[in-house]
Amino acid sequence: MIQASRTVNGWQGVLLDLDGTLLDTLPDLAASANEVRAALDMPLLDESLVRTFVGKGADNLIKRTLAGSLEAPDPEPELFGRAKTVFFEHYRATNGDRSVLYPGVVEGLERLADLGIPMAVVTNKPYDFSVPLLERTNLMRFMQAVVGGDTCAKRKPDPEPILHACARLSCQPTATLTIGDSINDALAAKAAGCGVVAVPYGYNEGNPVTELPVDGIVESVLEAVYWLQVNRPSQ
Repeated sequence: MIQASRTVNGWQGVLLDLDGTLLDTLPDLAASANEVRAALDMPLLDESLVRTFVGKGADNLIKRTLAGSLEAPDPEPELFGRAKTVFFEHYRATNGDRSVLYPGVVEGLERLADLGIPMAVVTNKPYDFSVPLLERTNLMRFMQAVVGGDTCAKRKPDPEPILHACARLSCQPTATLTIGDSINDALAAKAAGCGVVAVPYGYNEGNPVTELPVDGIVESVLEAVYWLQVNRPSQ
């Protein structure tokens, strides 16, 4: 049986989403999306629209960028390949240039570290973009593991990345809290048997966070720490 070395109010570990939870990465993502549109002589998209495209990984973001819509059909393979090349080249060069930490993130992570709770990032962003971004923003120092959108065979909302992260942290899923901002985080955590709380300031593909199947809504990562200190895991 998996056992964590330390628990706080019954919690053994914390998993955190990246885009929309720890960092507002929309300006960098929107710039790369519009780089694709410009390369293909398409009209540029408002950042507010691109916000609704974020959440299900880079491939889906690129498909939605090409369609200019949340409901995006599969593009022609040649077009998608060209768009993906442009997007990845631009994003790799600018990853983190305009990304901003949300209020309460550093304070919350510091508090979790002080409590001795192991942490991991579980994101649908590709691993090779996630780690440099965490390093650039000085958040990697808090993490014992990073699970990217391409680390496992499936990504959120499938529970596989969540379960993989729990194993990396040596935590029971039922004693692990996921902190996210979207339906992908909520469904993945619930399917894995984890507790889950959501922050209201993220992306969630344009839908209100109040509709998410979560155990609680918290204003910040710091408030999520207070939440776990007064709410025990459901066993």
